Amino acid sequence: MRELNYVEGQNLVIDFRWAEGRYDRFPSFVAEAIRLNVDVIVTAGTPGVLAAKKATKTIPIVMAVIADPVIVGIAPGLARPGGNITGSATMMHETDGKRLELLKELVPDLSRIAVLWNPTNPQHTGALKGMQAAAQTLRLTLEPLVGAADSQQLDKSFHAIVAARADALIVVPDRALLARRGKILEFTAKRRLPAVFAYREFVEGGGLASYSPSFPAMFRRAATYVDKILKGASPGDLPIEQASRFELVLNLKTAKALGLTIPPSVRLRADYVVE
Repeated sequence: MRELNYVEGQNLVIDFRWAEGRYDRFPSFVAEAIRLNVDVIVTAGTPGVLAAKKATKTIPIVMAVIADPVIVGIAPGLARPGGNITGSATMMHETDGKRLELLKELVPDLSRIAVLWNPTNPQHTGALKGMQAAAQTLRLTLEPLVGAADSQQLDKSFHAIVAARADALIVVPDRALLARRGKILEFTAKRRLPAVFAYREFVEGGGLASYSPSFPAMFRRAATYVDKILKGASPGDLPIEQASRFELVLNLKTAKALGLTIPPSVRLRADYVVE
């Protein structure tokens, strides 16, 4: 926003709210934004966008990050979303298969992969279907598929993963799971379980690898949407953009601890390496 000539406290006020992985907080956050009569609501993730969409049809909403707004009924199409919502989409379902391919490259002899997802995230049902199709192509078995929306459910999921003797773990993109990454990483380290994620924060915290759109780049694009709306553009006339930059992050220290050798082809593709 500074690059677009906005100075906080002079011609811009940003009021932050963080749900800490609790999706039940979103309705109260949006209600507060409406009471404050904000000019634009910026949010990330499907649950947050759906909460904002349900609460207001007049205040412009900018999606900094969302998987697929069409699938969950947020917008009828990307080119002309209509209504009061626009922003950027990761089309994450297309990259779920890429993470499976990455895991297969990192651990060539694996066969059984546990999948951790959040049953309260509307995008995840479609994500699991896409992953199952990709797994069949790669001759991999996705088992167990364990859902967790809170810490208690996470503990049960961990027990199921151990009981199934999974060779590795995939965590489906979800901000509630991201907020609980410490617990997830503690589990993977204790069980010496190779895991691939959608957020680089997991890898910086000790996870093996991540592959995803560049979320910093998407948030920067969100600023351009806010600028256009503040200057009079209608969000419904602004096309929803698809992510164009992707990043692969590797943790070589974790790979060594797991006894894995990172193939040179994967190492060369990495955008960021933790050593």
